[in-house]
Amino acid sequence: MIKIYDVKSAKKSILKRIPPDETAVPPILLDRIAATFGERINAEEAVRRILRDVRSRGDAALREWSAKLDSFPADAPIRVPAEALTAALEALDPETRAALEVAADRIREFYRRQPLTSWFTNDLGGTLGQFIRPIQRVGLYVPGGTAPLPSSVLMSAIPAQVAGVKEIVIVTPPLRLQTTNDGQQTMVNGSSSIVSAVILAACALCDITEVYALGGAQAIAAIAYGTESVPAVDKIFGPGNLFVTLAKRQVFGAVGIDGLAGPTETVVIADENAKPAWVAADLLAQAEHDVLASAILLTPSRKLAEAVQVEVGRQMETLPRADILAQSLPGQSGIVITKDLDQAAALNNAYAPEHLCLAVADPWALSEKISNAGGIFMGEHSFEVLGDYVAGPSHVMPTGGSARFASPLNTWDFVHIISLIALNPATTAQIAPLAAKIARAEGLEAHARSADCRVNVDK
Repeated sequence: MIKIYDVKSAKKSILKRIPPDETAVPPILLDRIAATFGERINAEEAVRRILRDVRSRGDAALREWSAKLDSFPADAPIRVPAEALTAALEALDPETRAALEVAADRIREFYRRQPLTSWFTNDLGGTLGQFIRPIQRVGLYVPGGTAPLPSSVLMSAIPAQVAGVKEIVIVTPPLRLQTTNDGQQTMVNGSSSIVSAVILAACALCDITEVYALGGAQAIAAIAYGTESVPAVDKIFGPGNLFVTLAKRQVFGAVGIDGLAGPTETVVIADENAKPAWVAADLLAQAEHDVLASAILLTPSRKLAEAVQVEVGRQMETLPRADILAQSLPGQSGIVITKDLDQAAALNNAYAPEHLCLAVADPWALSEKISNAGGIFMGEHSFEVLGDYVAGPSHVMPTGGSARFASPLNTWDFVHIISLIALNPATTAQIAPLAAKIARAEGLEAHARSADCRVNVDK
């Protein structure tokens, strides 16, 4: 059941951002680490060892860790064959394929409208400007656990393609093996593919041909450092589990990263006009992602709050991921009674959620008071699930309060800027003495003399 809070108690619980404590790892994960490494160590050290091993031993270490952590078959290829990608797309249910195609078209059209051009000016003496160049090679981590996400392929790969990235690599965890009654090992759900077929189909739909059946820290190590089979990339994108997040943080510097993703989160601000059943459905859609997901309703209407609470309980009874909801709803989720919509907006800005849904009579007016959110969903017909799949903007958004300073994934994440300096001699003669003056103020005489010699060319 989802709980109703007043503002004071909510600030001390569900609206309080608690810095992540790497030592506060779930006991079940600690047991798994201990079983894997033969000793009790923390997750950070476990990841460090995996990264170091893959960096030094390449494919051999990659296969060993994949076999140990993901039951990866010894004779299976790390790279998914191109024919498997094509076959997955051809075998995809026609209606699902059509839905993915519409989503891909809308995402592509959205990002084609994002300004992304080099520029130059001659107003400062000579030519100055910026070259916008696509990153040459990027790696996209696509989760493939309890809910494989083909939408994440589209939402990450298409902005990269629009930005002009030439080489896009997908890494996604292999399906776990299961043992049959006769002792044979097969893929879960009887799949003939080492990787989720719907993820492979999404890759084929985006014309991506370089896909590796790799997950966890070993996948990040492979694309960050490179192995005999997996060439390194320039920047890594995509959310993952704890091991993936820690690995991305540790490889940063050797390679770029998009950020460190935390559990997904939604805030709904609703007034008395909102439909309780719709609000409840939106909260449940978010909460079913993960046991650590957050779904929070802010409303000045106690009547609405109580109606939504009832609806959440009613709808939850028929949902297949009720076991996850039973943990995420009482854990990080709740309904908060606010004084008014202004206070709700202020609480949202302090919380800085990944998603903000405005289920109010005048969402445009309220949006003027919002400063922090990964994405704003305006009104009850622009609900967050549409943003997950087909609206257009990428569903990869900042989490954990990082919406205070970070942005949703976009084409700018896949380019870098090269400054252009092409001054004419007259401008050089005018500003070189100023450069020399500043250099001597900093105690850098060689800098100053480099400027002097351009001015005093006859001496």
